[in-house]
Amino acid sequence: MNVIKTDIEGVLILEPRVFEDPRGYFFESFNLRDFEAHVGHVDFVQDNESKSSYGVVRGLHFQRGEHCQAKLVRVVRGSVLDVAVDIRPGSPTFGKHVAVELTGENHRQLFLPRGMAHGFSVLSEEAVFQYKCDNFYCKEAEGAIAWDDPDLGIDWRVPADDVILSEKDSNHPRLSEAGQDILL
Repeated sequence: MNVIKTDIEGVLILEPRVFEDPRGYFFESFNLRDFEAHVGHVDFVQDNESKSSYGVVRGLHFQRGEHCQAKLVRVVRGSVLDVAVDIRPGSPTFGKHVAVELTGENHRQLFLPRGMAHGFSVLSEEAVFQYKCDNFYCKEAEGAIAWDDPDLGIDWRVPADDVILSEKDSNHPRLSEAGQDILL
């Protein structure tokens, strides 16, 4: 596995070794021994999958307090722009983001430590997105910041007229307005 550090401490791009031949390809999408050697110990307890069409933006979501989640995300089919925003109080990169294109073809994965707001935009006609979490989802601990917060400066690579949001995702506060909601 090739591990690429990003500008945010703990956010890592993981590139698995892919073995291809005329039949297709094979790779280990997760190997605990290799993951712990390169990233560290994380107890994943929940796997999630979503399917979305072009222009869908999901996020920027996070869990607060004892319900914070580290995530390992990947795309099985299609292409997304995956985004992690550092919302760890006191972090030197607070409010900064990392954006990585994850595709069914490049097999890249993104590891997000606890303390990140997370979201993605669908760049292909459709995308199947999978992720592991190290903590269970808790509705009472969910939080979010606006996907289009101008202070974050995220280029979602989807024209504004093509963006498709849930009602919930269209009403989140900016990071500067979130106040105590972002405290982890």
